[in-house]
Amino acid sequence: MKYLLMVYASTEDWEALSESERAAEDAEYRQLLADCTASGEWLAGDPLAGPPSGRAVRVRDGQTLVTDGPYLELKEHMAGYWLVDCESMERAVEIAARFPDARHWGVEVRPVLGFGGPTDEL
Repeated sequence: MKYLLMVYASTEDWEALSESERAAEDAEYRQLLADCTASGEWLAGDPLAGPPSGRAVRVRDGQTLVTDGPYLELKEHMAGYWLVDCESMERAVEIAARFPDARHWGVEVRPVLGFGGPTDEL
């Protein structure tokens, strides 16, 4: 089953970390990526640019409305994502718990649904 791990963070809090704390967390990420790649569970993932660089797109009455980010006054924002393929929600949660962000902010785990429901195919 595929799961999307949505990583949340706070730019302000990240910038408040010392260089050595950031380096230690980066090393944790690299180890987690190596472990999930070796097990065949990691499919894809990337960090995301900060909210100011994004756009919200809505179509209302046939008109496309585009709003520059940030969109809400939030302390945390979606900072990245991983797509994993693992045997259960419990395993996906185990992986999410290893993210340094889970200690500071949060990682949301959701099953990926195909158009017909849960699927192993994207």
